[in-house]
Formats: sequence, C-alpha cells, structure tokens
Amino acid sequence: MAESAGGLGDLLALDFFRDALVAALLASVLCGVVGTLVVLKRLVSIAGGVAHAAFGGLGVAYWAGADPRLGALAVAALSAVGLGFLDRERVRRLDAAIGVLWAVGMAVGLVFLHWTPGYAPDLLAYLFGNILLLTPSDLALAAAAVAAVLVLLAWRGRELVAVAFDEEAARLQGLPTRAYGILLLMLAAVSVVVLLQLVGIVLAVALLTLPPLIALRLARSIAGVVVAATAVCLALTVGGLLLSFALDLPSGPVMVLSGAVALAAAQLVPRRSTRA
Repeated sequence: MAESAGGLGDLLALDFFRDALVAALLASVLCGVVGTLVVLKRLVSIAGGVAHAAFGGLGVAYWAGADPRLGALAVAALSAVGLGFLDRERVRRLDAAIGVLWAVGMAVGLVFLHWTPGYAPDLLAYLFGNILLLTPSDLALAAAAVAAVLVLLAWRGRELVAVAFDEEAARLQGLPTRAYGILLLMLAAVSVVVLLQLVGIVLAVALLTLPPLIALRLARSIAGVVVAATAVCLALTVGGLLLSFALDLPSGPVMVLSGAVALAAAQLVPRRSTRA
C-alpha cells in the first residue's frame, strides 16, 4: 500500500502527469455535457463521420505548416454545418455517404501527412492520442472549449436539451430545431478536436459516447445523466491513465477499453426511464 501511494506521489510530482490530469478533467466535462446531447439525439454515427473528416483537415494543415488543430477544427465545423442542413430522414438515407466522408477524410489526411517534407509526424499520436504529450496550447484550447460549452449551456441549455430529447415536441413549441441541431454538431466537432490529443481521432467518438451510455443506466433526469457521465468519463480517463502506466500500454486505447468493460457491467443495472 505504501509503495503504491509512493508511486502515485512520484507521478503527481511530474509536470506532464499533472497536465494530463487537468486535461482529463476538462475532457470529462465536455464528454459529460456534449456526449449526453449527442447520444440523446442519436448523432453518434454523424459525429464519427465528422471526427474522421477532421483528420483530413489535420493533414492538410500540417502539410501547409499551420496548426493541425485549426485544420481539423475547420473541416469538422464545415462537415457539421453541411450535415446539419440535412433533415434527419435524409441523413439516414445518406448513411453510406457518411461512411464515405469517414474514409475520405482519413485518406486525405494520410496522403498530406505523407507529402509533408522533413520529419514525419507520429501518426499513432494523432490516431490514438497521447495524453502525456500535451502542450500548454492543448490545455488552453481544452479550457476555452469547456468555458464556451458551459456558457452556452447556461444560455441555451434548456433549448438544447429539448431538441436533443424530443425534436418533434421542440418544433411544436416553436424552437428552430435545425439551428439547434447544427449547434449540437458544432459542439461535437469542437469536442472531437479537444479529444484529439487525449485519445486521438479514432477513439474520440468512443469517449464521447461510452460515458453517457453508462450514465443513462444510472440516472433518471438529463441533469443527472450529465453529472454521472462527467464522473464516469473522469474515472475512465484517470483510471485508464494509471492502468496504462501499470501495464505499459498506450493510454488512449486503455481508456476506451475500460469504458467498454464498464458499459458491459452497467448492463446489469436495470434501465431507468430518462426524463428531461
């Protein structure tokens, strides 16, 4: 026990480990809030398409010598707006097109990264993340995104929940459901870019969806689901980080696999009906 406590204390003395914990907390807030709305509105497949399209923007920006995150954010935002203008039925019919967007985004990103002169970037860091290689700008981006999401939630949280929970009822109440749908996709796009360094493009959608799915088995109200999803995500990210140290494995995949195990265990809990 003392050896374990000493090991954790040694880790906490490291600047990069403390930065990783701060990033885990910020990412957990994003996943708790945005992930819950994405799951409730059944936007997971679209968010996956947006995430992988963002990889194309990342590759182009890297090739051009710009900040890769800006390229990823630009393409993710454009993809979110484009898909947001389609009605839900049309999006369902365009399921194959979302798959094409997914594949083309990855292919474009890989091609431009290959064309980039000089030292080739570590593709595994982009695809699967590395929470231990965070920079101050990564933390600043995450903090800004969390602040923006919380301000937006305080300003238009009730409307966003209404549209995510029951779009038809929200439309009958006179809410501009398409605008709020686009806003939800934009939030998902921003969250994906923030999660890029944490778990990478490939696993970002998993971290957005696993905690809310677990929380939906534990809480009854939307507010309860958001709080539970945030707590679950924090447990998965910090626990996965510590477990990856112990097993000498990459942190991103360990976080997601831990979430998959937790989701399987959560299936043993009777499902509660969720209310707004």
